Amino acid sequence: MNGKAGIKMKPSQAHKLLLTIVKKSEAKLVVRTAKEAGARGATVLLAKGSGIHEKKSFLGIPLSYEKEVVLTIAPGQEMEKIANSVTEKVQLNQSGKGIGMVINLENVLGIVTLAPGSKVEKRDEEEQIMSDPAKKFDLIVTIVNRGDASKVVDASLAAGAEGATVLSGRGSGIHEKAKLFNIQIEPEKEIVLTLIHHQLTKRVAEAIETGVELNQSGKGIAFILDVERVIGINHLIEEIRQEEQTNREKE
Repeated sequence: MNGKAGIKMKPSQAHKLLLTIVKKSEAKLVVRTAKEAGARGATVLLAKGSGIHEKKSFLGIPLSYEKEVVLTIAPGQEMEKIANSVTEKVQLNQSGKGIGMVINLENVLGIVTLAPGSKVEKRDEEEQIMSDPAKKFDLIVTIVNRGDASKVVDASLAAGAEGATVLSGRGSGIHEKAKLFNIQIEPEKEIVLTLIHHQLTKRVAEAIETGVELNQSGKGIAFILDVERVIGINHLIEEIRQEEQTNREKE
């Protein structure tokens, strides 16, 4: 953080993320519909939640409804068709059916079957200059096969990350079509969340790509989201603030 240009994933018009939250057991319909509309695959996470159309309690006992979160990445030019198909088939426009949102991705790694050209590029110096250190972070989301999360974490730490969080899920891609007794098997996945400062994003993202071999088909996928603000890592934010103050005093 010495005044040099930092790094940034150029806002990608090439790929978008469709995040869909539905009731348990509805994820299969979301995934099937998305793939029929052109998506190459999706990842499903289990969650809990409640909405205004769901009872909050039964006989005085608080209720928590099981949900499924579906992550679907696709080229930008295909996402509208995919999102519209999912909305219609899953009836997301009806109350209580679920919710979906389309998010622009900063960068995508490891999708050799999709449009090429995702590269980590440098951030212009003027874009890097911000007054609040809490607004200088990216979130790297890596989805890999079960057992490979440790490789992601190890690569991240070696490249300068302070830690990572691992979630469990399941997914289905174009390279995963195994069946048992004619029943489709959905491979288990691990999702690794890595919060990283802008200046380390390029190094950590490339370390993950190399460490897990994301450039090979079926190995996994990673994408970067721009974090508007972080909360709860005061020690790191303070370190950044002190270092920037020291650099300004040297100038």
